Amino acid sequence: MTVGGTAYDLSEGPTVRLRLPRRPATEPDPVDAPASSGPTGQPVVERAPEADATPAATVVLDQHSVWRAAWVVVAVLALATFARFVLADGAPVLFTALMAFFAASAMEPAVSRLAGRMPRPIATALVMLGVAVLLVAFFLAFGGMLRDQLTSLVTQAPSLVQSAVEQANQRFGLDIDQSSIMDRLNLSSERITALAGQLATGLLGFVTSLLSALLSTFAFLLFTFYLSADAPRLRTWLARLFPPRLQGVVLSMWEIGLVKIGGYVSSRLVLAAINATAMGVFMWIIDLPYWLPLALWTGLVAQFVPNIGTYVSIVLPVLVGVVSSEPRDGLWVLLYAIAYQQVENIFVEPRISARAVDVHPAVAFGSAMMGGALFGASGALLGVPVGATIIALFDLYKRRYEFSEAADAVAVAAAAGEPVEEAALAGLDDYHI
Repeated sequence: MTVGGTAYDLSEGPTVRLRLPRRPATEPDPVDAPASSGPTGQPVVERAPEADATPAATVVLDQHSVWRAAWVVVAVLALATFARFVLADGAPVLFTALMAFFAASAMEPAVSRLAGRMPRPIATALVMLGVAVLLVAFFLAFGGMLRDQLTSLVTQAPSLVQSAVEQANQRFGLDIDQSSIMDRLNLSSERITALAGQLATGLLGFVTSLLSALLSTFAFLLFTFYLSADAPRLRTWLARLFPPRLQGVVLSMWEIGLVKIGGYVSSRLVLAAINATAMGVFMWIIDLPYWLPLALWTGLVAQFVPNIGTYVSIVLPVLVGVVSSEPRDGLWVLLYAIAYQQVENIFVEPRISARAVDVHPAVAFGSAMMGGALFGASGALLGVPVGATIIALFDLYKRRYEFSEAADAVAVAAAAGEPVEEAALAGLDDYHI
């Protein structure tokens, strides 16, 4: 059966064949065909051949094709539902794997050095065992002191704030309402007592809380071990997913990510340990109360909070020193922090983080804010190396051009209101508009 030049073949039951005529690509259009002169000199339009002589495309719409299209739609919907389930309900597992990747990247320098002398799985196990021994030794040596000082610091927080407000009112003639400050900070005595009790119970029951979190801890350690031990094979497997012309890009992304992420995390941890140790020794010498938790606070915040971490970390130790029995301790802590920061910036940090993250402070701060908004505190800590990796890849593969001094001079002249022609006469003859 033919309708409108299209043939429908219904000879095979439910099968429908649509024959769609095609015009060859070399066939001229009847309207746009070139004109020629006839016997009387009048233009004659040459008609193209009929379309019946051209091949036709056949589209088969049978029961099998319809069912196949329906199953494709069902498969797409199932994949979308599964992806939504993974991203929503499986987010903790994905986040644990992501954190394990960052931990494996931080261990990569040490593991690579040991892997030259022994099998890589053994090197990974030794590095992880060394970190565990250091943590256990720290908590065995300072766990009780940290618990007591931290509990006392939390309990005495209202009195510390009250003393600071009283001294500010007396020395600077201010009229700050203590009750309003306490309400804004949510530091009521009942809340502080309950919080201190919860803190003490949590620290005393450290073993119990560790057992309750055993599954997540085991998953994190297992992911970290396999990601570090099988890193070369994972690298090869990932590269083989792409054609040879793209494997160089994939491997470059892998190596740059390891250098940036691993270098950032490891260097920050080393700098935090040095900072906390030096600050703890100094505060212990001047007999500052709560010196151990304050030293840990200073080291971690100063190194892992971009740009403003150094200033935020020192506020709490200075405040504790000012409201203590020796207010001059706050001044000594401030002077020490300023001196140590200069020494760290000039001598310590360049040696440790030479190959780590080199990113603009504004980009680092924005990356930390974005990571915090997406993944909380852990995302804020790891947003900087991820942002640095993206920028490094962009700098590696983007097209660069030489800076035109002539264009810059013309732009300055135009901004100053000078004619562009006069600027060109002043030595910019090679600039053309």
